[in-house]
Amino acid sequence: MERARTSRTLRALFRAVPVVFLIGCQDEPPEPPPCDDACTDGIALRSLRETMKLVYNITLQGNAEGEQDESTPCPLGGSARVFGTATSNPVHGATEVELTYELDACRYVEIDDEPVETYAMMLDGVVTQSGVLAVQPTATTALLFHSDSVTLTGSVFDPPRPFLEEDCVLDVVQNGNDLSGLLCEREVGVDLGGPQN
Repeated sequence: MERARTSRTLRALFRAVPVVFLIGCQDEPPEPPPCDDACTDGIALRSLRETMKLVYNITLQGNAEGEQDESTPCPLGGSARVFGTATSNPVHGATEVELTYELDACRYVEIDDEPVETYAMMLDGVVTQSGVLAVQPTATTALLFHSDSVTLTGSVFDPPRPFLEEDCVLDVVQNGNDLSGLLCEREVGVDLGGPQN
């Protein structure tokens, strides 16, 4: 009788052991999702917008309003030219722009704690920018971007994923920090966060 009870107890314990292991496996955190195609497109679009912001700040920031035509070497190689008009509206704390950016192998790198804000990109093409740049908190940035052909070459995300899109059509709207539209005929969007030019 005692032997039978011991045998049943041992069988019950052996049956319970696999359950413990299964429960332990379920408690492990899931793997973070990889950066999919929509994610890589969003980072590439961010790289284009932030490169244009850098070029604007290097060339036009602080210029008198009116006709603009400035060129600059890009900090990591290549060059950029910006021309068109920029008119200040101090009442609304904004600058109205009708600008064209010519990017010639213009390179820009951003390394961030956030993998989705990390990239190393070289840009080629002509992009137009029209609308309102917020200068004061009382205004909201509202811009249209268009290109018949822009090429983006480099890497996005961390760990880096290669990115190459040649001769892309670009039609994008920026409303505040939201940037969305079409890149290479694909829907794309990104939240830029923080103030933008």
